[in-house]
Amino acid sequence: MRTNDDLKGLRVAVTGGTSGLGLALVRQLTAKGACVAFIARTTANVERIADETGAHGIVGDVGKKEDIYAIALQITARIGGLDVLINNASSLGPVPLALLADTDCEDMESALAVNLVGAFRLTKALFGALAASARAGRGALVINISSDAAVNPYPGWGAYGTSKAALAHLTAIWDEEAKADGIRLLALDPGDMDTPLHALALPDSDPSNLKAPELAAAEIIEKMLDGLLVNAFAIGAHV
Repeated sequence: MRTNDDLKGLRVAVTGGTSGLGLALVRQLTAKGACVAFIARTTANVERIADETGAHGIVGDVGKKEDIYAIALQITARIGGLDVLINNASSLGPVPLALLADTDCEDMESALAVNLVGAFRLTKALFGALAASARAGRGALVINISSDAAVNPYPGWGAYGTSKAALAHLTAIWDEEAKADGIRLLALDPGDMDTPLHALALPDSDPSNLKAPELAAAEIIEKMLDGLLVNAFAIGAHV
């Protein structure tokens, strides 16, 4: 049984891995022995975090259809398969935030492309690798990072909240459908964090009132381990 202090050999992919929550996850997972691949759009940032952590950096944009299969192929090649996918990359849509009536269609499309469709495409592209991991008894888990904006109708957060609400429901449906393949899917809300994305959305907010991304990452890793454990028991019950 894996513990929080020893994730040696666990193969994890994290999108949006060069800042905020994604970066905290990459740092903590590698420190605990996991084999990590992370994805981000900026080459210099990817190279810097790869050098710092020893994780496998992949340059790509999950919001672009043409990048998805290249990303998926690099993940499985670099870390030898996949046990856990964390869809963390997010787009606010309009910046500064705007009421829905003032939101350009292109900004709504951008939020949906990254937060919903990108997560869907990457999960779909890696579904076979995750199923293979489940069959091998390693566990298979997808964590989709959600938000309380998926539930609460905050004015100005229409594009982001809509995309995250859709992501949460997609996760729930896919979790039911993927049980036969031994794959579990979870949508997790890490809370309001002191991250560049939050600062971009609300530049006047007080960081002291926000959760540190390092704390949120530790909580997600705990839930990741719980999800893998539950999945292992469920698979064992059907053997």
